[in-house]
Amino acid sequence: MTDQDDIPSNPHSRVHEVLSEAVTALGGEQRDGQVQMADAVADAMEGGEHLLVQAGTGTGKSLGYLVPSLLHGKRVVIATATLALQHQLVERDLPRLVEAVGGTIDTSYAVLKGRSNYACLHRIREGVPDDQGVLVDLPTGSLGGEVIKLREWAEKQSLDGGSGERDNAPRHTDRVWRQVSVNHRECLGATKCPFAQECFAERAKEKAQRSHLIVTNHSLLAIDAIEGVPMIPDYDAVVIDEAHELTGRVTQAATDELAANDVERAARRAQRHIDGEQADDLSDAGEALADALSRTEPGRIDTMGEQLSDALVLVRDAARALVSAFPKESAGDGDSDAGRTQAKGFVQEVFVNAERMAKHAEADVLWLNEARDRIPARLHVAPLQVWGPMRDKLLTDTTVVFTSATLMLGGDFNAVATSLGLKPSERVLDEPIKRADGVLPWRGIDVGSPFNYGQQAILYVARHLPPPGRDGLGTAQLDEIAELVDAAEGRTLGLFSSRRAAEAAAEAMRLRLPHLTILAQGDAQLPELARQFVDDPHTCLFGTLSLWQGLDVPGETCQLVIIDRIPFPRPDDPLMSARQRAADKAGGNGFMQVAATHAALLLAQGSGRLIRTTTDRGVVAVLDPRLSTARYGGFLKASLPPMWTTTDPAVVRKALSRLAGN
Repeated sequence: MTDQDDIPSNPHSRVHEVLSEAVTALGGEQRDGQVQMADAVADAMEGGEHLLVQAGTGTGKSLGYLVPSLLHGKRVVIATATLALQHQLVERDLPRLVEAVGGTIDTSYAVLKGRSNYACLHRIREGVPDDQGVLVDLPTGSLGGEVIKLREWAEKQSLDGGSGERDNAPRHTDRVWRQVSVNHRECLGATKCPFAQECFAERAKEKAQRSHLIVTNHSLLAIDAIEGVPMIPDYDAVVIDEAHELTGRVTQAATDELAANDVERAARRAQRHIDGEQADDLSDAGEALADALSRTEPGRIDTMGEQLSDALVLVRDAARALVSAFPKESAGDGDSDAGRTQAKGFVQEVFVNAERMAKHAEADVLWLNEARDRIPARLHVAPLQVWGPMRDKLLTDTTVVFTSATLMLGGDFNAVATSLGLKPSERVLDEPIKRADGVLPWRGIDVGSPFNYGQQAILYVARHLPPPGRDGLGTAQLDEIAELVDAAEGRTLGLFSSRRAAEAAAEAMRLRLPHLTILAQGDAQLPELARQFVDDPHTCLFGTLSLWQGLDVPGETCQLVIIDRIPFPRPDDPLMSARQRAADKAGGNGFMQVAATHAALLLAQGSGRLIRTTTDRGVVAVLDPRLSTARYGGFLKASLPPMWTTTDPAVVRKALSRLAGN
């Protein structure tokens, strides 16, 4: 007879217990996929492996990774792409989870964001530098009134021990927020700021140092792990939610910009803090850059012209000399010290950006945006690829869990894994494998979805339509949209490849279907448009990229999602075209690796707007026949939820009419 002590206990029993308590506390329903995910995350953290988890909408994936993260013996970082998810974790999921655990483990957690996301008490109390670097107390007009409200809010936050985070502030614009915040270059630093003891950003860092779990964003994680700027306390594991957006956010964090007026402004701010002519030299260099940019064709710059190259070198050298000319900072007058520090920060930023652009390394892509209206021409520089830095800096030694509803493109994980810096040959399938280049091996699992897509959703491909042209929507596409929307009696989310197409469709539907309400992105702020869309089923909402991801409208409000064309990147997109060309040059298929992968992710995200609960029903209508006729169509369709598929417009119109109650 076997002794009871010899029977191994379930290694995940504690995870299951806490997960069950948390689901009950949140009033939800525990799902098999959620349990499977929690087990896999716990195994990855304990076993030292990377993990990719595809978890469909409704799986409850946040608890699937939060529970094993809290139960892990060392600090874990949770990184999200959107503020909405971050807010959900901090305001809803974590407090309930902590309550469910009942104090038996370390449940401390903190939120950590970039410095500009916190109100700055020095800027609020001492004023904002003008273009000459002089601290001015308050803007005039209505802007001043809005700034006063934010100042009052921040002071109350300071008294009440609040976080001072932008997300919790009264309604405001970016311009107003800049009057009460600073970026990392403008910050005086904890050793010199007279308000350091009260500083919201410093308080957040101190709390993070004491916490077991840290919730942050993709950009801050990239700056800390990849750029090597210490922003986050040491951690043992990372969970990256909304992981399909990670490469884009890392690219964004590593992208720099420079315009001639940036150089001029930096020179003006420095003028009053130095005695020499270095500020005038930088101003002259700014004029040279303005002239060079006016003679440069907009778009990707593969070979830099001599005039632009010389101008960037001139700006770089003048900015470096100006930085050196600033007097050493001391514990002198607070206002003067603040103005000097912030002016020097602006010049330093100009130097760093000009130096990177002047170098024009093969690892970077450089391009010029065309001047429009009152927006001057701007140079941009971004990394050609980010998988290398992620592999070298993020994926060595530290376990990383990547999760999203869309990680399997074309039916497997390889495309996304490769873009993140993981090699297909490093995937653990059965037996453990050896580490390569110090990078941990990885596993990929799909925990499924609680939705029965085959019964809940129809994928309709309008195969009879002509391929989309460069001139936007044609008569055939507008006719198709009108017939579908009319059959659905509204209830339509239109996802378009451009603002022009969305506006054209909205205008045409208002004329053809006057009994329905047609909203277009730009008619009002997105939250207000979403509210109107939800409140009245006989409404359509047409828009572009920001509607493709993150809009959550369950129920009969949204029974038809229209996608006007396969969302390939624009042929003239400088970064995407450079990446595609580089993939071809390396012997790969640049179109499939870059353009098709980009389109597959967006298609999957856009289609995901339709089914948000187990009771939702509807149609995803793609008006681009290439999804059925082109060779790459199979790859794209394999990236979508397993919906029932048809190309028959009559079948779809009847289905929509039945859903509308006709």
